[in-house]
Amino acid sequence: QVKLVESGGGSVQAGGSLRLSCEYSYSLLCMGWFRQAPGKEREGVATVYGGDISTAYADFVKGRFTISQDRTNNTLYLQMNSLKPEDTATYYCAAGNGGTASCSLYRDINVWGKGTLVTISS
Repeated sequence: QVKLVESGGGSVQAGGSLRLSCEYSYSLLCMGWFRQAPGKEREGVATVYGGDISTAYADFVKGRFTISQDRTNNTLYLQMNSLKPEDTATYYCAAGNGGTASCSLYRDINVWGKGTLVTISS
């Protein structure tokens, strides 16, 4: 079973940046980040397929967040810039072995980390 451990969450002011990290025991084809804000459903943020074959981003983070994978160090990253109060959520690292299309649609995800909290103040 793949193990995923997130880190890097914290509190910053709007306009600031954070970089989330996810250390994993081994990579699955689809690696990604999801988030869940209080009182809301979990939503996909970004995914990367096959290491660097393709990436996908939710519209609300395009141009601000960047997902990357360091396969040498078994770490997935999410660089978050220009943060907004509405980005406040618990961010989860996730993985699955679906295909490219499923990965881009945040489907076929079956392994989850415990999450790291990101709080953005205005």
